[in-house]
Amino acid sequence: MKPRHLLLIGSLAAIAVSIVSTGMAFANDRYATLPPVRVSPDLSAPWVAQLHGQPARIKAVPQSLQPAPRVAARQKQKAKSSYRQVSYQRPAANPATTVRKHQIDPAYLPQTVSYSGNEKPGTIVIDTGKRFLYLVQSGGKAMRYGVGVGKQGFSWKGSQRISRKAEWPTWTPPKEMIARERKKGRILPARMEGGINNPLGARALYLGSTLYRIHGTNQPWTIGKAMSSGCIRMRNEDVTDLYERVPVGAKVVVR
Repeated sequence: MKPRHLLLIGSLAAIAVSIVSTGMAFANDRYATLPPVRVSPDLSAPWVAQLHGQPARIKAVPQSLQPAPRVAARQKQKAKSSYRQVSYQRPAANPATTVRKHQIDPAYLPQTVSYSGNEKPGTIVIDTGKRFLYLVQSGGKAMRYGVGVGKQGFSWKGSQRISRKAEWPTWTPPKEMIARERKKGRILPARMEGGINNPLGARALYLGSTLYRIHGTNQPWTIGKAMSSGCIRMRNEDVTDLYERVPVGAKVVVR
């Protein structure tokens, strides 16, 4: 028994010595000088500069600044480029109610109508009140044309015969007309050759020895109105048609 006890005691003593040695080693390591820690210069520079009381120099990385898109300016420029200059125009009138200044009433256009008068065929009858000229035909018919008649104070009634016919007649206004128009500030020529500007128009049928005629006009919109100095005016195409239908000597009745 004695040798075992001695062996156990020896083992315990060895363990105790080992523990004491390890503790002393740790104690010595605690107070030992440790090796220096090395830090990268990029990381240590700012801290070292602060310890010396100087501001740290931090290298800034340049960045390119992109301007914000100028949306408003682009829209303005686009609007300016698409600008169109327009002129002011008066609104158009309603076509259904628009009446042309030179429009003639369709009732005054040539047409064949019934006629119950006593005149013989070939006679010209002029109704100054209704502004119609009738060329009497056989069978109770007549060719009717619209006409312009003498204005108030210049109209007349009676019966004459066609004494002469002329194509694109020359106009020689009477002296009384020249003087009358001069007072109104209008100067008439002493003579005007036939043509489109001549107020006698394309054809003329002279009535007896009077100054009155059945003639064309350069103002067709006056058909159906009382505007002449006593002559009977017709549209140029109508007086041309009548000119071909009646001979010199035909009777003309103005009512």
